[in-house]
Amino acid sequence: VDNISLSIRKGEFFSLLGPSGCGKTTLLRILGGFEAPSVGTIMIEGQDITHMPAHLRPTNTVFQNYAIFPHLNVEQNVAYGLRQQKLSREEQTEKVSAALAMVQLEGFDKRGADEMSGGQKQRVALARALIKRPKVLLLDEPLGALDKKLREEMQIELRMLQQQVGITFVFVTHDQEEALTLSDRVAVMNEGRIIQQAPPRDIYERPSSREVADFIGQMNLLSGIVESVEEQVVVSSAELGSVSVNANNQAVHPGDRVTLAVRPENLSLSDIPATGGLPVTLAASAFWGHTTYYRIIPEGAGSNTLDVSQRDYHGSKNSGDQAWLCFDSSNFLLLKD
Repeated sequence: VDNISLSIRKGEFFSLLGPSGCGKTTLLRILGGFEAPSVGTIMIEGQDITHMPAHLRPTNTVFQNYAIFPHLNVEQNVAYGLRQQKLSREEQTEKVSAALAMVQLEGFDKRGADEMSGGQKQRVALARALIKRPKVLLLDEPLGALDKKLREEMQIELRMLQQQVGITFVFVTHDQEEALTLSDRVAVMNEGRIIQQAPPRDIYERPSSREVADFIGQMNLLSGIVESVEEQVVVSSAELGSVSVNANNQAVHPGDRVTLAVRPENLSLSDIPATGGLPVTLAASAFWGHTTYYRIIPEGAGSNTLDVSQRDYHGSKNSGDQAWLCFDSSNFLLLKD
């Protein structure tokens, strides 16, 4: 990791999002005490824990591979987190029962680890991590080993659990949808750096750079040149010709190279000529259930393509067919190259 400065609020669900090798797991391991930073300080609620051993930190970690002990039953696995506390048998049983109820595993206490599904094992790992009520729970891609349907169900449960216990969650993932769904705030990382830190909606709707825009969700990125700067910025691109867009707090000048970013859902197709519409050719289409994606080639754009997401386009959908592209330029985001 490189020159990371990060402040996470108490009780927040905070995600570290980025591609493999970007440094997100290394940063999580530094927070947990499994790796040491070469410089800098780590503070939790005013306490310097930079050089504190992992087992003494007010943190707990949940890993992708569950780390469930196969020779112990559910109750014993969850109670393992209490081994350093001098509790009576009754107190321990009470805490384990409360932790299992928290993750909706009441009645599973005597079940063996090999009798549990992947989702149930992950809940056991969560119960074990939460039973000591850490100040910060660190989660290293904990849902990555689950199938898509179960992962989506666990996302909802995980968010509800975090809101219920009120503990700060720091969640590592490479899954953009997962980070946007779960988080109060997201830090997007690449090459050991945080390149944007913001609430999910801001990350999605107002990426701060082409790098973030290209990583988060489906995005059309059009290279352009600034033609003029007045109340709006006029940008010329091969795909759309001249388009007037908001400056987006970017200081640009005529002749500057910029990027226009627009989501596929902010473009639409019409099978009849539309005012302000541009003629396009359909290159391909793919039905995604909730919508259909169209890849189109604007007239005069050469081999450059755009993607459109639209549920209700009723024109012909065959490759090579003609259509009209419609858009509202206020949905375009201007980014400096």
